[in-house]
Amino acid sequence: MGIHEVLEELVDTFPDSVWSSDADRRKIFQVAVTSRSENVFNLIYQMGDHKQHMAHLRDRSGNTILHLAGKLAPAHKLNLVSGAALQMQRELQWFEEVKKFVIPAYNEIENDAKKTPAMVFSEEHKDLVIEGEKWMKDTANSCTIAAALIATVVFAAALTVPGGDNPDGLPNFSKETGFITFVVSDAISLFTSTASMLMFLSILTSRYAEQDFLYILPKRLIIGLVTLFLSITSMMITFSATLYLVFGHKKAWILMPVAALACLPVTLFVSLQFPLLVDVISSTYGPGIFGKQSERPFY
Repeated sequence: MGIHEVLEELVDTFPDSVWSSDADRRKIFQVAVTSRSENVFNLIYQMGDHKQHMAHLRDRSGNTILHLAGKLAPAHKLNLVSGAALQMQRELQWFEEVKKFVIPAYNEIENDAKKTPAMVFSEEHKDLVIEGEKWMKDTANSCTIAAALIATVVFAAALTVPGGDNPDGLPNFSKETGFITFVVSDAISLFTSTASMLMFLSILTSRYAEQDFLYILPKRLIIGLVTLFLSITSMMITFSATLYLVFGHKKAWILMPVAALACLPVTLFVSLQFPLLVDVISSTYGPGIFGKQSERPFY
């Protein structure tokens, strides 16, 4: 069940139990990797020199701990992560973390079925790669449409100056604070929506190799979502500034309901997409699930 405190007490009381095996001749950390119990696996960081020997043991089928990391995680562990792409990223993180504990020669060693760890990983995760690609493309397609619409609207707004021009060809409201707000926010919205569109297009045209799910694709998704949020926010500011300049120049009270309504789409976007953005950022650039949990020595 992944309760590492029980194992710590058990091994402290009966030190030899750390070498106990199951029916497949798998030791504690091999079972932890197979079941994706990160709290138990993290005990390896609290071990001394024994961890090198523990990492190079084989099970009944000749699998090293890296072969076991290449196997697909149990369904209940995969479902803890939202989205097939992030599930694939978590699987890659497990594989790369376990690889740190084995000598380089073990990266190419074969099990009894004549398969290397990389071969096991590719075979076990081929369906998850397809699902991750579909999830990424569906997300990118939806966001690309939104970014394209925003870019079209704000580009047209830049050509249609609110209030018209004076005989000298200058905008009538060029000296107004609201007009400066309109220009700056419109430019920001255009640039960020274009950047967002390019990011999502790069996701659509990616090769979708296994390693791309580790950093490349999540990084592009983060940049795309952040720039899309900025473009929506600045577009609402642009629209609010235009309404104020044209209709509320001498009626300050009109600014409050306009600002409140402008916050509605921004709030909806944050409530719907922000949890996904937080998950991607945390999974890609967060502290991660691996590392020493305490200073208490383990065996």
